[in-house]
Amino acid sequence: TSKSVKLGILKLTNPFLENVKECQKTDKKLMEKLALVVGEGKEANFKVNENGVIRFRGRVCIPDVPELKKMILEEGHRSGLSIHPGVTKMYQDLKKL
Repeated sequence: TSKSVKLGILKLTNPFLENVKECQKTDKKLMEKLALVVGEGKEANFKVNENGVIRFRGRVCIPDVPELKKMILEEGHRSGLSIHPGVTKMYQDLKKL
């Protein structure tokens, strides 16, 4: 009817970040850093976001899990959007020549 209201909720999840979060729990060094943050208030650069993902200065901490690192590298090489950060500067420098 014209007086009815539809309500919908859409929740997007990122399975990659969920995978990273689970792998972070298995990284001994990362867990030691996290213990310093929680227990002693040290290592202020490390934070845990609202989703439970550990970050360092706002960047996701990639745990020392070879399979995860390999997956990230492969995805970076496959992606057309992934380039070396210095490429733009190098391109501009070459253009000046």
